[in-house]
Amino acid sequence: MNWRSLDDFLAMGGYGLYVWGSYGVTLAALAVEAWRVRQRLRTARAGLADFEDEEAPR
Repeated sequence: MNWRSLDDFLAMGGYGLYVWGSYGVTLAALAVEAWRVRQRLRTARAGLADFEDEEAPR
């Protein structure tokens, strides 16, 4: 497919909203997943630190 302008490229032959919307939703899902992974890692590390403090010999 040949595009004559940036507008033609972004319109994607009439399917631009679907194509770019799909990219947007995918990017948003990946960003949320990365954020949640960081949260879970931080929570797991805090829990491990608490566990190690409780198990440390006194």
